[in-house]
Amino acid sequence: MREDITSIPVSEVFEPKDGCPICRMRDTLEERVTDYITGAAMMEPDVRQETNRLGFCYPHYQKMLKKRNRLGVALILESHLNEVEKQVFAGPPVLGKNAKKQAQSAGQTSGSCFICRQVDWAMERMLATVCRLWENERDFRRLFEEQPALCLPHFSLLVETAGTRMSKKAAPDFARAAAKLCRSYLTELRGDVSHFCRMFDYRNAGEDADWGNSKDSIERAVWWLTTRDPS
Repeated sequence: MREDITSIPVSEVFEPKDGCPICRMRDTLEERVTDYITGAAMMEPDVRQETNRLGFCYPHYQKMLKKRNRLGVALILESHLNEVEKQVFAGPPVLGKNAKKQAQSAGQTSGSCFICRQVDWAMERMLATVCRLWENERDFRRLFEEQPALCLPHFSLLVETAGTRMSKKAAPDFARAAAKLCRSYLTELRGDVSHFCRMFDYRNAGEDADWGNSKDSIERAVWWLTTRDPS
């Protein structure tokens, strides 16, 4: 496969063949942006201006706190809270039309996230590269088909991207290949969840009970449905 500056990061995501490659792509991007924002970037004026304005969603606050830089997170929160004060509560007390405007501003502020925006921007371009490689590179097509799983939301995202980034001839074939990966894992998952349920029948009790691959099937089902591992 011919590699360039856009294809190398995508190839690196697909090579491990472990779980959903698009989840790995998203996780890698989130990790990099979180490292960036909790590092020296927090003191860069242009970055700080954006984090003050956008803030972060709950999952990404969690990721930031796991970096164990509590002072850095506190500094980001200090200036973001000041910005929230200006965006939402500047002006006279809540009254009539002003109350509606304040509520709208509060909703916009609480619904935005700097990391989500950065990750979405990068994901859009990397998924376009996935489509280009699948359409033009036989080796990548084989690598794609060798993936063990594709979660449901990322199956949808890939097929939607293919509809705008691939030729009308290639897009249906790509969609079928993606559906095969997604449905194959669904078949395995359904079997494991059903087996887990059956193991609670008294007839299957005992020290030598065979749980097979079902013990973590609940967590895997949640992941497959949402892209996020609850464990």
